[in-house]
Amino acid sequence: MMEQFFFPNTIAVIGASLSPNKTGYTIVNNILSNGFKGTVVPVNPAGGSLLGLEVVQSLRDFPGEIDLVIIALPAELVLQAAKEAVRKKVRGVVVISAGFSETGKEGRHSEELLREIISSGNAQLLGPNSLGLMNTDNNLNATFAGAMPKVGSIGVFSQSATLCSALLDIAAQRDIGLSKLVSIGNKADISEVDLLKALADDPQTSVIIGYLENIKSGDMFIKAAEDAGNKKPVIIFKSGTSEAGHRAAAGHTGVLARAETAYGAAFKRAGVCRADTFTELYDYGVGFASQPLICGKRILIISNAGGPAIIAADAVARAGLEMAVLTTDSDTPPTLRQNPVNLTPYSDAESYRAAIQAAQQDSSVDGILILLTPQPVTAPLSIAQAIGNTADGSKPILASFMGGQSVEEGRRVLAAASIPHYPCPERAVRVFQIMHQYGGWKQRPERMVVRFPVNRRRVERIIRRSQRTNRLQLGEVKSKDILRAYGFHTMQGQLAHTVDEAVEAARFIGFPVAMKIVSPDIIHKTDLGGVKLNLASSREVEDAYELMMLRIHNHVPDAVIESVFVEKMADPGLEVIIGMNRDPQFGPMLMFGLGGIFVEVMKDVTFYLAPITEGEAIQMLKSTRSYQMLQGKRGSKEVDIQTLANALQRISQLTTDFPQILELDINPLIVGTEGGNPVVADARMTFQKRDEGG
Repeated sequence: MMEQFFFPNTIAVIGASLSPNKTGYTIVNNILSNGFKGTVVPVNPAGGSLLGLEVVQSLRDFPGEIDLVIIALPAELVLQAAKEAVRKKVRGVVVISAGFSETGKEGRHSEELLREIISSGNAQLLGPNSLGLMNTDNNLNATFAGAMPKVGSIGVFSQSATLCSALLDIAAQRDIGLSKLVSIGNKADISEVDLLKALADDPQTSVIIGYLENIKSGDMFIKAAEDAGNKKPVIIFKSGTSEAGHRAAAGHTGVLARAETAYGAAFKRAGVCRADTFTELYDYGVGFASQPLICGKRILIISNAGGPAIIAADAVARAGLEMAVLTTDSDTPPTLRQNPVNLTPYSDAESYRAAIQAAQQDSSVDGILILLTPQPVTAPLSIAQAIGNTADGSKPILASFMGGQSVEEGRRVLAAASIPHYPCPERAVRVFQIMHQYGGWKQRPERMVVRFPVNRRRVERIIRRSQRTNRLQLGEVKSKDILRAYGFHTMQGQLAHTVDEAVEAARFIGFPVAMKIVSPDIIHKTDLGGVKLNLASSREVEDAYELMMLRIHNHVPDAVIESVFVEKMADPGLEVIIGMNRDPQFGPMLMFGLGGIFVEVMKDVTFYLAPITEGEAIQMLKSTRSYQMLQGKRGSKEVDIQTLANALQRISQLTTDFPQILELDINPLIVGTEGGNPVVADARMTFQKRDEGG
């Protein structure tokens, strides 16, 4: 895949210019000056010669086959050039030119025409608005960027051309080698999915890093990223995930499920190592590319100063890693039996060598973090050489030489020895953390999604009726009907249209009861006085009914009151929230969290993409900070974890079975001890309009 881009025999540059200040000139010069062995064909209607090459006036004037065409023309001339490339039966086209979908409606129309033209010739299009591409494996620099990076094993793609330039500059500064670099631009045709597939199969690439602003197809991305991640680490920095401009939603799930959350859930499913900052892209990439994968989470810190060692130990704890407990040996010096290993400011290269050698031989150590601060007697250069010479590749070693000019030479030696270096210990520890997470994902069990016996026809009828009558906000009563069809337990209840009917229903059901307003105009019933709990007598039901109607009328006088719902009170238990918000890119996102302050104030919730396995359901529970409450710690009673995991899987099945459900909230689900059925105390759903699917 994409062989015509990475390994072309003949490249034509349409818009090749005689002026060194023009993009077309720079591209031709970059291709020639970096040692590309194939044929380069400059194209310009003016003809002449460029950098020793004959300039042809049109592609048709070149007699041979052309594998790759690069178009560097004003936007208004690009479509004609694309037609010329198709007539020449070119297989790959790179459009450097800007002025397309990023400029508005007219630009989007031109970009679609461009895509159609290239597609009509069974060719592939990279761009428009692309920097171009590089392949160090065959000395190809088909960009208008600066110097070619050295040969390496990190494959890079970026949606931003300017960030490609920045990534190249950082690679040069940090002496980082790359295998491929591709600027995907506006993604009119070739997208991140194509690059993930191509780089996953590229033998020169051992690590993939990418910068994205959006994703074209959620399902295709997850599949491509997961397939790639099974072969090599995939590291992505995704920008544009702030809350600005996102849809406001009625339920807790919609409020909490932002675009940031959706991408996080998708990356988690696909095994993507997510970089939270631009800096972390290379931090992670270099760590993975130059060191073996960490086999556990036990870290040994070697340092010539106490302060940095404490900083690193704190970072290890925050990252969920562990400080290695060293194996005691009577022959091992006392300084090498503790963690951190404090070598003192007077330590020399031999001290570091001995500590590293002991750590590599100690089975209780999974990763080694080497720290150095410049002291009057410290020799960073010789210590760096000792680190490089001692590292045997059995365990990942990361280094942090803290300082500036005095440690710069040592840093260069570390880079030459393929020992990743980070300016501060926290960044190095974060690399160990992401390595550990990726290793855990690689060892995940095969995904097996359980299917429960349910009553789909009942749900189909309710949804069809709601869409036909345009009642897209489904209240508690009908929502509970749907949930019962999928195996959820609810308390006995009746609708009542008058105070007398409410009293009669309460007597029939048995006290104590709850009473809730039923109105298509009222979503948050509790906020408006539309919920009364623990009503223990007929008189309390009467008083609650009258007070409820009065308050509702005062707060929302125009609201349509259909009835009240009288329901048997459930036994006390732990209140949790289960929800789903359907992301337009990635589909149903499940949410779990404890009720009350945990969701209202702490926002202690977790999200997973449906469908989920039993293991993923349990992981959802464990991912919350309040998981200890479910385990019965801190004074609470232990709840039935397996039953709660089943509830999450049932919601997963419901929301994958019915894409018409846009949003769902069970708030709260009352969970008891082992053997007891969780009870749906309240619920609501939102559906698509009938003409939007379903």
